[in-house]
Amino acid sequence: MTDATHLTGLATAPMGTDSRTELLRESTHIITLRESRHRSGRREQEAMASERNGDGGTENGNGGSVSMEMPEIRYTKLFINGAFVDAVSGKTFETRDPRTGDVIASIAEGDKKDVDLAVKAAREAFDHGKWPRMPGSERGRIMTKYADLVEQHAEELTLLESLDAGKPRMVTRVVDIGSSASSLRYFAGAADKIHGETLKMSNQFQGHTLREPMGVAGLIIPWNFPAIMFFCKVAPALAAGCTMVVKPAEQTPLSALYFAHLAKQAGVPDGVINVIPGFGPTAGAAIASHMDVDMVSFTGSTPVGRLIMEASARSNLKPVSLELGGKSPLIIFDDADVDLAVDLSISANFFNKGEACVAASRVYLQEGIYDRFVKKLAERMESWVVGDPFDPRVNQGPQVDKEQYERVLSYIDHGKREGATVLTGGKPCGERGYYIEPTVFTDVKDDMTIAKEEIFGPVMCLMKFRTVEEAIAKANDTRYGLAAGVVTKDIDVANRMTRSIRAGVVWVNCYFAMDADCPFGGRKMSGFGKDASMHALDKFLAVKAVVTPVYDSPWL
Repeated sequence: MTDATHLTGLATAPMGTDSRTELLRESTHIITLRESRHRSGRREQEAMASERNGDGGTENGNGGSVSMEMPEIRYTKLFINGAFVDAVSGKTFETRDPRTGDVIASIAEGDKKDVDLAVKAAREAFDHGKWPRMPGSERGRIMTKYADLVEQHAEELTLLESLDAGKPRMVTRVVDIGSSASSLRYFAGAADKIHGETLKMSNQFQGHTLREPMGVAGLIIPWNFPAIMFFCKVAPALAAGCTMVVKPAEQTPLSALYFAHLAKQAGVPDGVINVIPGFGPTAGAAIASHMDVDMVSFTGSTPVGRLIMEASARSNLKPVSLELGGKSPLIIFDDADVDLAVDLSISANFFNKGEACVAASRVYLQEGIYDRFVKKLAERMESWVVGDPFDPRVNQGPQVDKEQYERVLSYIDHGKREGATVLTGGKPCGERGYYIEPTVFTDVKDDMTIAKEEIFGPVMCLMKFRTVEEAIAKANDTRYGLAAGVVTKDIDVANRMTRSIRAGVVWVNCYFAMDADCPFGGRKMSGFGKDASMHALDKFLAVKAVVTPVYDSPWL
């Protein structure tokens, strides 16, 4: 079990109730980080931060302040063919600090012309370069060095990711950056284990299959887990021998550009990885519709996933892999340990500020445990801290940007108007930035908007059920099928639930337990295709059959 699993799959190991609660409350204390040694060029940024906040540190979302060292923003240009370059148009856009709304940096804004240049570089690297032609073991060696560099630069990457995405710093170090290096190492080991099959054909023929790299991959990354999702797509693409054009989300471009720099340092040849920050309707659309892109892997919303498929159909019918939205159920039976159930529901909803496609925002409670659960949950939420993600006391940082902040608040208001009862939270908090109180609704009906639509924020809906059959029906009563959780001590109930729920992953007595070796991807309107595990390689590989005649064989 990885460190990330210990952090996010809370209470999966045997421990007392007090220990589980303490782990939840103090999850940001999992490791102690040294202060960054990369100090050059930061004094001016620190002074600007202090001047903005009117104190010697960074303003806390709950009204306090935290002394921190601002990360140096080194890479703000497009990365094409091994070099950082300005956009052809010369345009830039601003990435903003979700703690305050202030500008962090101006980033080169790629569009169709820049995508054309990036695809041209990737095509040249694939058609004539050494990456797809080198032995898999050599690709694996370079990828291992890449992972080493990610770990060596972990502190600076942690600061960038926390600043850009509003993530608690300590959790970012363990989960986001730690998982990124782990993913690279996993697929580095897979690079020389890509095999075909031998075919015993009828008549006088024999055959075998080759699994070859697809070619140029278009990889479109979301903003909620920028580092993790970068390597969920880049690592298997590299292992397969593909070249690629990566578009990070416009809200969180900083880590992807830093990763591009580290790839070059690791020895990844020029043109293999190209990174184009920009917006979906321009840069993203150009990738999805490009006639020289051989496949697209996208993580994001279901409506945009539809547009990706449409663009593929209108262009060269490139295959697509889509990891889309979710409205996942967490089903808690009467026999569940109530403390475990409460801890899991909190982590399943409020980890990463609720900005997770697998967030279990539909919590179904069997009638016998409902009242005890609600009481414990309300008590536990009293110690939940929302504030500056650089403060080690904080459990939850700000939403990623103003648009998402306003979207979540609108859903909360909608829930109130529909008649749901606010148990905790329900309001914005802090004088600056995009902070929202973790919100729990009771008296939620299955047909309410907050029970049906993906909110992508810190909002939990509590609902009751009576029987196993009713729980199965409620769990599957959704257009999504990404994930689900089941909490019970009865193995027969657990087995029945896991086989009946139509979702890509079902967690039993845990949640958010992810690993590089565990397939991840959805069903129904949550998309198709897998990230992580050896299954993730499949979308980057084409199967070719080779047939030859065999004459006068004694075996025919």
